[in-house]
Amino acid sequence: MDLFQTFRLPLVLCAAVGSALSAGIFFAFSTFVMQALGQQTPASGIAAMQSINITVINPWFMAAFFGPAVVGVVLAIAALGHFYQPGAIYWLVGAMVYVIGTIGVTVAGNIPLNDALAVVNPSSAEGARLWARYLSDWTFWNHVRTVAAFIAAALFTLSLYQRTGLPN
Repeated sequence: MDLFQTFRLPLVLCAAVGSALSAGIFFAFSTFVMQALGQQTPASGIAAMQSINITVINPWFMAAFFGPAVVGVVLAIAALGHFYQPGAIYWLVGAMVYVIGTIGVTVAGNIPLNDALAVVNPSSAEGARLWARYLSDWTFWNHVRTVAAFIAAALFTLSLYQRTGLPN
């Protein structure tokens, strides 16, 4: 039995649970956090989001956010070498969906918006204009991350189902 066979189940479980955790975090922001911030005055909403964007940079969130990507990439590489394995296609596609749909979207969509918000004066007219656009644009990209993380979690979970050989 090779090393991958020994660690396959814990890796897939980690990728599935981690992706689901990320989906839950993104879902919370999409369904109520951003709406609550949008109900504040622009100055208050901006100040709160600026604080969130600073405090989110912590080991717990980074592990929850990047962990599924790292494990997913390991599984994707394993899928290429073990393509005969039941569930391998789910590892490969799940990893691609997570990495592109959460990490990629964060880097290309959410972070540039956060960077623009970080330097604006919350009480300025410029801040109010930026805030109105930020709320809709950031939430749109967050919806994309939510769906991608959920799909990745489902794909990793399906790989476990396929591996067990249970009837459909």
